[in-house]
Amino acid sequence: MRLKHLLSALALGTLAIAAHAQNTIKIGAPLALTGSLADEAKKQQVAYAMWRDRVNAAGGINVGGTKMKVELVESDYQSNAQRAQQMAEKMISQDKVDFMTSPFGSGHTKVVAGVAERYGVPVVAPSASSESVFDQGYKYLFGTLAPNGGLVQTMAKLFIQQMPNVKTVAILGREDVFPKSMAVSMQEAAKAAGLTIVHDELYPVGNLDFSASMSKIKAAKPDWIYVTGYDKDLILARKQMADLGVTAPIVTMVTGPAYPEFINNLGKLADNVSSVTWWHQATPYTADDVFGSTKAFHDEYVSRAKAEPDYVGASSAAALVALQKAIEKAGTLDKAKVRDALAALDITTFYGPIKFGANGMNAGRELPVIQVQGGKVVLLYPEAIKQADLKPFN
Repeated sequence: MRLKHLLSALALGTLAIAAHAQNTIKIGAPLALTGSLADEAKKQQVAYAMWRDRVNAAGGINVGGTKMKVELVESDYQSNAQRAQQMAEKMISQDKVDFMTSPFGSGHTKVVAGVAERYGVPVVAPSASSESVFDQGYKYLFGTLAPNGGLVQTMAKLFIQQMPNVKTVAILGREDVFPKSMAVSMQEAAKAAGLTIVHDELYPVGNLDFSASMSKIKAAKPDWIYVTGYDKDLILARKQMADLGVTAPIVTMVTGPAYPEFINNLGKLADNVSSVTWWHQATPYTADDVFGSTKAFHDEYVSRAKAEPDYVGASSAAALVALQKAIEKAGTLDKAKVRDALAALDITTFYGPIKFGANGMNAGRELPVIQVQGGKVVLLYPEAIKQADLKPFN
């Protein structure tokens, strides 16, 4: 009898686990919670939790008439590409996630997307904008950021219109997937605009001294200094520019001013530095999603994180909104059908329009051009929500 009862209990437990699994959507979320990308990953984590909590408070995602709650399977890959690959393998093969988000940055996204593609698991990437990630023929990768090229072209056109005397540009970029792509985009935009490139250099990952590069740029006397990298690089580069007296009518650091940390660390040195970004809280979107509006997302993020959101948090929440809409449209958790629903998606969210192109990248958006003025970020473009004109850096 004891054996019979034990077997019955085990059977009931197995059924309970199966029932739980059937009523839960598992989404894998590799996060760089430690290491060089930890600041960005923590923004992703806050945004993911906001979306999950709102969805679950409403009963879950409607899958063919059945509400299913969401479980986020998070794991720290320590800002290491090899560990990101291992995490993706584990999440899919052992944790049995249904869908995934990608890590921060284009390089690590590319690694995880390759793993997910082999298993046929849809991945929505919140922070990959380099075309080189999306030109691999992947069918299951989708990204909520717009392509890098469009960012730079918009900015170059605007700046040359407002400062027609700008004729030369110096380019300094980090030797890494996203920053390098943005440097290449600037090369192409400069040539198309008739600008002369007087300095063009890539610096290594982990670089701690920009003085040699800045001395060369100073000697070249460019009208426009354009630097790409991640926030720690850009903060250091700006400080060393000040130490060496390096200046120009336009100074752009992509995407430094998009991050609150840039201004917080630099203070007045951040003033008149320009950039582009994929999202800004001033964009007045309303939408039929769990947030409802840009303002609602902004206010909750500030309440949770005690900091202003930037494009990283907004795009991360938007990635999950897109996945939710695709699941609801498909009416199933079948991965291929959800993939097809993502490919056909055409929606407006609190973050803005999301419509994935043939390569999986989001397109068709007017992307904000920004500048720090008086210690605050102001919008220079789009025209409809413009807050100021471009100010000369020097």
